[in-house]
Amino acid sequence: MRRAASGAAVSEPDTAELADAVRVDPQASYARAAAAPTVIDAERAQISEQLRRPARGETAVVHRCERGVPTVVRVAPRLPDGTPFPTTFWLTCPVLRSKVGTLEADHAMVGLNQRLEAEPEFAAAYAAGHGRYLAFRDALGGPLPAAEVSAGGMPRFVKCLHVHAAHHLATGDNPVGAWTLSTLTPVVCPVPCVPAPEPG
Repeated sequence: MRRAASGAAVSEPDTAELADAVRVDPQASYARAAAAPTVIDAERAQISEQLRRPARGETAVVHRCERGVPTVVRVAPRLPDGTPFPTTFWLTCPVLRSKVGTLEADHAMVGLNQRLEAEPEFAAAYAAGHGRYLAFRDALGGPLPAAEVSAGGMPRFVKCLHVHAAHHLATGDNPVGAWTLSTLTPVVCPVPCVPAPEPG
């Protein structure tokens, strides 16, 4: 038995349960991401515990790990006070966020930016996914000012692999995110990062 950050007891699984906890859903799409309902209070509490700070903005869970815990959330383009939010898809899984951070510390973005320059098909797929990302984001809450038109360096650069991994898990439409996830899997979680919400 171990305890989550909240202090709640979390049961240890059998070793047979240790498996890849984060998988790309082949059915992921913008339509499914758009249809996800706004979180209930228990889900917001889970996300806040994962992030170790209060979850902000109008939020919906658009991807869950194999344990049923939120992995990626959709956030409205603007916070309630009108401030633009930095990205539409936010990675909440603590294990995956840590692994992505390690990949960034190893300067993976350098090689990805070189690929964008050297591989026209890769660059075109990246730019096309960015166009669909912008259309989705703008449909959620209207276009943002030109200075805030993108996230993670899209469409010409790669700056934040967390953004791209979240985008791909939510929609299946980001080649940089696809590379990131394939590089980091399996994501093995011996126990859930947060306890399941209480029923009712």
